Amino acid sequence: MRSVEAQLLHRPPGLAPGEIVRRLAAMQAQDVPSAFLAFRARSATLTPADVEAAWQAREIVRTWGPRGTLHFVHADDLPWIHALTRPATNILRRLAEEGVTGDDLLPLITRALAGQGPLTKADLEDRLKGRAQGQGIVHLVALAAHHGLAVLGPLRAGKPTYVHAADWLGAPVAPEPDRERALKELATRYRRAHHPATPEDLAAWSGLPLGESRTAWRLSGHPTPPPEEPPVVRLAPAFDEYVMGWRSRDPILAAEHARKVFPGGGILRPVVLVDGVIRGVWGRKGAQVTVQPFGELPDLADETADVRRFLEA
Repeated sequence: MRSVEAQLLHRPPGLAPGEIVRRLAAMQAQDVPSAFLAFRARSATLTPADVEAAWQAREIVRTWGPRGTLHFVHADDLPWIHALTRPATNILRRLAEEGVTGDDLLPLITRALAGQGPLTKADLEDRLKGRAQGQGIVHLVALAAHHGLAVLGPLRAGKPTYVHAADWLGAPVAPEPDRERALKELATRYRRAHHPATPEDLAAWSGLPLGESRTAWRLSGHPTPPPEEPPVVRLAPAFDEYVMGWRSRDPILAAEHARKVFPGGGILRPVVLVDGVIRGVWGRKGAQVTVQPFGELPDLADETADVRRFLEA
């Protein structure tokens, strides 16, 4: 069975947002409200304001990370994460599909971002003067991020913002020059947060070729598995690392319930975890929480009350 302790779902006391992100290696954050709820699942005391403060303080950074997916990453870990992200060829292909072409794309987007602070997509569309619209703008920022020149800033009125890395972090993100060192750090962090796992799981999580994942696995040695804790009942958000961090979900999700969690269209529903197994899904309207069990569940009153407190904070 997967270790809820490795994933911090037993809620060890005293962890700040930055330490939670470091302990998970990276925290999936394509949906910011879900990412904030992932902090709640791992801490009984953190509030949304605490997470926002860590983001504003540049301790945690939202950027393209493993698999080219948006993650929260600890600022100190950006060099080795950046060294192992996907190549720019996929970004250039997506730009071409959006009709954004030219040999000046990188200077185009960096000029638009530089010295401006966080900008929304609408702000950037005005500054780009017709060179890109819609997702083309996002892929342009991703191109800059690939070169260490852009990250995402905090939300503004619920919308993502984009910012030049030097403006936000004080300098561009420089990749770790020693790839072997980066691979070792990747596998060490991944194995501590995803126990038990295999090199195939690491490849699926990181987006690296299996051969490099096996090299990273070998370099990481034999991390100590976490101690077992009492059983845990937790409401985990959509896209939680516990659900997304391995190649297969078969050990934690019965096949007959898979469509209830993954109904299609890229949707992933928040899940009820009981002793590490998905035993239901849940949703919210405002701070009101509703649970759809797959069968009999233990008492969730304390857990649902905690979610409501977090959402109302």
